[in-house]
Order: sequence, then structure tokens, then C-alpha cells
Amino acid sequence: MAVLTDRPAATAASARRRDRGARTLVSRFLGYATLVFFALVFLYPFVIQLGNSLKTEPDAAANPLSPFPDPLSLAGFERIFAGTNFPLWLGNSLLVTVLVTVGRVFFDSLAGYALARLRFRGRSGLFAAVIAVMAVPGVVLLIPKFLVLNQLGIYNSYAGLIVPLLADAAGVFIMKQFFESIPVSVEEAARIDGASIFRTFWSVVLPMAKPALITLTILSFQGSWNEFPHSLVSVQDPDLFTLPRGLADLVSGSLGKGSEYPLKLGAALLATIPVAIIFVIFQRYFVRDANDGADKG
Repeated sequence: MAVLTDRPAATAASARRRDRGARTLVSRFLGYATLVFFALVFLYPFVIQLGNSLKTEPDAAANPLSPFPDPLSLAGFERIFAGTNFPLWLGNSLLVTVLVTVGRVFFDSLAGYALARLRFRGRSGLFAAVIAVMAVPGVVLLIPKFLVLNQLGIYNSYAGLIVPLLADAAGVFIMKQFFESIPVSVEEAARIDGASIFRTFWSVVLPMAKPALITLTILSFQGSWNEFPHSLVSVQDPDLFTLPRGLADLVSGSLGKGSEYPLKLGAALLATIPVAIIFVIFQRYFVRDANDGADKG
């Protein structure tokens, strides 16, 4: 009789498990379907960009929203290198981006360490000023930036493109916050061994800040590579144009004929490749280092 009595309870428990499994399966399906939908929405403009860059000019003008080229053509890419200053813009962007990225990583790290560890008069006010700068829209500073560059005599030069971007408030904030998470005892041990403040920073603290440095490298490279407003107010010579400035020149109709969708979108596609490569490479190291830090903690 006990066995007969337990059967309905076991059957009910089994039914509840099946119901929970079904609900879990449905919720998981809906979650993945939502993710796939938004992924397609996000990726579709890039697919359109790639498709139009491989079209002929008449096909791109007639079917701009179709991702399928008919016929397939590389004429747009050939014109990018033969009919525009794209190689010059690419070289300028590489030069500016590399120097700005190295400068930001170095100077932002120095400033962040000073604000996190050194005790000096006005430190709190200086950090408040850094936060305030982060809250100011960049467009507000365009005219003052032009006036300063012109007054210093570096307007319309590589120095004007590079020097004002060598440090930024967001990078200083990121590094300060990370340095404050490092135990002070590590630095005290180094100083007991006779290390100077800079030696402690360079040889002890900075290697421990690899995740923050990689994050700052990604942000600095992406920001300086895509920087357009600053180039707009710092240079006028076409020989000093970076990729964003050159692409804006193409979009504004500098070629003077037709829509030129394959050429413009092909140039924009080529301009995104270096940033994508840097992001993928450094993101892998960032995730690995972050996981290692979590395991150690």
C-alpha cells in the first residue's frame, strides 16, 4: 500500500521537473533569439558596408540596402589607392595613433599614480578638476583649442595633431582607480629595499597594472584613430589629414561626381580594420589577465 501511495507523489514530482525543464528551455530559447536579433540589427550596417564596397557604382546607387553585390567588383578598392590620398591618410593616422597611444599610456599612468599615492597640497582639487574635465563636452573646447594651438605656433602641424592628445582625463581616472586597488605594502617593501618613487612605480606597481594598461591602450588607440573634431581644428593642410578627416572629405563630395558608394564605404571599411585587430588581440589578453587576477584573489 505504501508503494501505491508514493506513486502519485513521484509522478507529480516528475511532472514538476518536466514543467521546470520546459520553462527553462523556452526562456533560454527566447533569450538566445533576442540576442541573435539584436546581433543582426547591430551587424547589418557593417554587412551593408561590405556589400556596397564590392559593388559597381550603378549597382550600389540602384540597390544601396542590398548586401549582395551583382556583379562582384573590386573597382572601388582600386580607386581608393589610385584615385585618392588614402595611403597618405593611413600613414598620418598610424603615426598620430601610435605616438598618442604610447604618450597616453605613459603620462596617464604617471598622473594616476601621483594622484593615488603621492600626498601633496591641492591633490583633491586637482582630481576634482580631472573629473570636471570629463564632464565637459568636447565640442565646447574646439574654439579654445584652436586659439591655443595658433598661439603656440603649432597649428597645421604634426605637433598640433599629437601634443594636445598625449594625455586625457578618462585615462588618468582609470589608472588612479586601479592603482588605489593595489596594496600599499607592496610599495613599502620596495622602498625599504631602497627603490625610489619612480623606480617603485616603474618596476613594481606598473607591471601589476597590466589589465588597466591594456584597457587604456584599447581606448587610446580607438579614440585617437577615430579622432575627427581635433583634426578639424588643428590642421588644414591636406597633406596632414588623418583617415577620419580624409574620409569626411570624401563624404562631403571632394571627388565631385556621383554617389561613389563603393569607394566611400570601401575606404571606411579599410579604416575599421586596424581598430578591430587591436581590439581583438588586446581583449584576449585583458580577459586572461582579469581571470588570473580573480583566481589569485
